Amino acid sequence: MLAVGMAQGTAVAKPASPAAGTGARAAAADDPYTQAFLTQYGKIKASANGYFSPEGLPYHSVETLMVEAPDHGHQTTSEAVSFWMWLEAAYGRVTGNWAPFNAAWAVAEKTIIPQHADQSTAGSYNPSAPATYAPEHPLPSGYPSALDGTVKVGTDPLATELAASYGTMDVYGMHWLMDLDNVYGYGNKPGTGGESGPGAGASFINSYQRGAQESVWETVPQPTTDLFKYGGPNGYLDLFVDDASYAKQWKYTNAPDADARAVQAAYWAYRWASAQGKAGEVAASVAKAAKMGDYLRYAMFDKYFKRVGDCTDPASCPAATGRDSQHYLLSWYYAWGGAAAGSGGGWAWRIGDGASHQGYQNPLSAWALSNVPALTPKSATARGDWSKSLTRQLEFLTWLQSSEGAFAGGCTNSWEGRYSKPPAGTPTFYGMAYDWQPVYHDPPSNNWFGFQAWGMERLAAYYHETGNATAKAVLSKWVAWASSETTVGADGSFRFPSTLNWTGKPDTWNPASPGGNAGLHVTVVDYANDVGVGAAYVKTLTYYAAKSGDEDAAALAKALLDAMALNATDKGISVPETRRDYNRFNDEVYIPAGWSGTMPNGDSIAPGSTFIDIRSWYKDDPDWPKVQAYLDGGAAPTFTYHRFWAQAALALAFAIYAELLVEGGGGPGGDTEAPTAPAGLTVTATTSSSVSLSWSAATDNVAVTGYDVYRNGVLAGNATTRTFTDTNLAAATGYSYAVAARDASGNTSALSAAVTATTKSGGSTGTGAVKVRYRNSDSSPGDNQIRLGLQVLNTGSAPIDLSTVKVRYWFTSDGGPSTFSTYCDYAALGSSTITHSVSAVSSPKTGADRYLEVGFTGGAGTLAGGASTGEIQLRLNKSNWSNFNESDDYSRATNTAYADASKIGAYVAGTLAWGIEP
Repeated sequence: MLAVGMAQGTAVAKPASPAAGTGARAAAADDPYTQAFLTQYGKIKASANGYFSPEGLPYHSVETLMVEAPDHGHQTTSEAVSFWMWLEAAYGRVTGNWAPFNAAWAVAEKTIIPQHADQSTAGSYNPSAPATYAPEHPLPSGYPSALDGTVKVGTDPLATELAASYGTMDVYGMHWLMDLDNVYGYGNKPGTGGESGPGAGASFINSYQRGAQESVWETVPQPTTDLFKYGGPNGYLDLFVDDASYAKQWKYTNAPDADARAVQAAYWAYRWASAQGKAGEVAASVAKAAKMGDYLRYAMFDKYFKRVGDCTDPASCPAATGRDSQHYLLSWYYAWGGAAAGSGGGWAWRIGDGASHQGYQNPLSAWALSNVPALTPKSATARGDWSKSLTRQLEFLTWLQSSEGAFAGGCTNSWEGRYSKPPAGTPTFYGMAYDWQPVYHDPPSNNWFGFQAWGMERLAAYYHETGNATAKAVLSKWVAWASSETTVGADGSFRFPSTLNWTGKPDTWNPASPGGNAGLHVTVVDYANDVGVGAAYVKTLTYYAAKSGDEDAAALAKALLDAMALNATDKGISVPETRRDYNRFNDEVYIPAGWSGTMPNGDSIAPGSTFIDIRSWYKDDPDWPKVQAYLDGGAAPTFTYHRFWAQAALALAFAIYAELLVEGGGGPGGDTEAPTAPAGLTVTATTSSSVSLSWSAATDNVAVTGYDVYRNGVLAGNATTRTFTDTNLAAATGYSYAVAARDASGNTSALSAAVTATTKSGGSTGTGAVKVRYRNSDSSPGDNQIRLGLQVLNTGSAPIDLSTVKVRYWFTSDGGPSTFSTYCDYAALGSSTITHSVSAVSSPKTGADRYLEVGFTGGAGTLAGGASTGEIQLRLNKSNWSNFNESDDYSRATNTAYADASKIGAYVAGTLAWGIEP
């Protein structure tokens, strides 16, 4: 088996210099990681596995019942298309066959990049009047938003230059969302500029137009070309914009991170094909990427081309006439639209966006567009724009890096989307306000670790290609933080951060003297094993290790890649995921009073309609019974999804690892020199059932890839870092330990000097040093359940046996029976390791006559110094399901993000170690 072969000694080779072994020929498929790439590629391209639509576009996922950003698995995004382009570029490197890469670009031009018929009146665009201002609102209930022609907008400095360069006023960029099975039934087919209704064929659609709080569960999808055939009398337009009258029209939205990734893919294709002497085979596709990069500059401009910086009032903020509206970052979107053909009157509009997120930046593409001749756009100012953008992006990431190393959200030139004044004390970046959750709030946009991994993968690729010192400094800090929060078990289990929590804020940016952001902090709320995010993480570690020579990063990349490979399915690599958010199928979709309309399948749209009401076709999905059972009170459904972007990212992780850390340093088997023996083996902590060890790094002529830990002469386990905790030991017992190092070819060092350790007696580790963090998961204090999230953190340096820890949350029973039911809906450590019960307070106090006690089984193990249990989601109810009044409960607070909770007690071995009892 592939995974076994990798685990048995085909490990990381010496990090390659960028000049050596980077694609000078089609890669030999004689190492297991290249073979893993080809196996994964074959699964993705196998027609029986169902990754591609009849038009040849990748679905968002193989499975159809899928709600996240797209609200159906057989939609696609420009993100998926960009990953497809990159996948085919890697295939070209490995095989020398560039036809699939060129085919991906050809399909994109026929489908997801709107053709002239799809933007037929683009020639009516007036750069001096790019769009009419409409303020954004925080909630969907604030819409439709009234157009306001009294607010001055700036001048578009790009349109004339782009038209001169390409001979057209059409925009060349990918629209972000398509309905490939036409489940909605709009029939807004590429190349037609119309609506053909239900039936086969891909269809342009759009969603997300009603403020930062609008989640996918609250959207009203609509066709990009709205001819008033569906929806209400004005189609769907009057759900979003309040105007005196409405015209049939087309409109498209671009996701800049996807177009930038397409440019990135073209860069790799050009570099690899050039090394093979085949640059001419990809030249036409690379030129298309350069053109896309030309138009992508719209993402660098304020939404209404107003002045960037200190823009805190829509009336007084100046309308820019030149580059004063350019912030040079990659913002969340740009968009364009115009009158439908034949609707009477010619007009068109374009907007940028003033909100920028750290996870959208792409220094590699900015560098390629400003430094690689084959990718230099035609427009006269494009190269200079991208050169300045590169510098600005590096500054942006430096500004947002927390004390720990992770990156906070971003900034905006238009607070709340309507040029409001930010709260006093808000830091700024070139006059733009810091926003910890730019663009969307449900869930907060920067709480997902995936945006960290995606962004750092691009930065690491840029560092690998250029050796930029700023990029290295930022990456080194991030890699150290992420690595410290990552575990890979000897059994192939793995986990890394999933949800993050932010406190504090960065210093206001000073280019001459950047601040240290001492007050900006991140904590990990919970952990996950998402293979798509893991693939981006591996790519980051691989690029970074290959350039810097960081052996720990290289070893962690290998360990994660090998662990993920153990989760192979017949369609790719995937892990099961439980979708508790699918209780939101019954969420209400806001529809203004008095508005009514009809979806193409006849579903009614009216005030009170829910997500599923306007998507009744979901009830015909073969997986719907699992969701319905959950909505009826059963367990949350579990799915094993195969998202195209994630599967492509995994294939790419194998290929990039093979290129940079196997091929570049010589394949396995050529090295016969063993590493040096590890030195400095030390016992760092003991409990009644565990011993923790650390040691200094061994060295090797190629690379050290792992360590073997021996207890009393018998192998106790393996480590990819220089620490190890041996668990499940007997109390009050002495043990002897030694460590050996391994290299890429399986050579093993001599054993280190031995150390001895004696476990503590009994089951207690003393009072310990812990704290409890809490978040309120229940917005209604008067319903029949109490819902909360908890985390336990070890604030000391020694590990704590979790079986000795108890947490108490005090509340009032508010009458009713004396019996309660308690539940653990989720725990990062596993729900089966959590105990929970309700007890009466011996002497009731104000706000407390009961307490929920949460504990841990022996299977929870130990909690290392500085570590967190991750999230524990809990709820309880009275046996007769009568209501609570939580507003006066002692331990309850209103914070919905994790924060220290002094009114929740934590006890270690029966002694209060945290909190204040009532």
